[in-house]
Amino acid sequence: MENFASSLVSMLIALAVVLALAWVSLRLLKRMQYGRASGSSGEVMRFVRALPLGQRERVVVMHYRGEEWVLGVTAGGITLLDKGPVPREPEAS
Repeated sequence: MENFASSLVSMLIALAVVLALAWVSLRLLKRMQYGRASGSSGEVMRFVRALPLGQRERVVVMHYRGEEWVLGVTAGGITLLDKGPVPREPEAS
């Protein structure tokens, strides 16, 4: 019975170590992924709008690095349709 108890305790300690390592690894990966997505200048790709054209086709508008990207998205791939400066909002009078 004493052998079973010591085996159980060692298994629980090992489980706690594995869970702690997994938690630390996930936090580190999340931090690294956020740093990579934001780029060196801190700019993030931002979704603006999607317009469906069919069952699996759509036109997507994204803002990235001060430009507006218009993408055609299909089941087979993504195509850059247009790219230009982000349009400014008209001033309200």
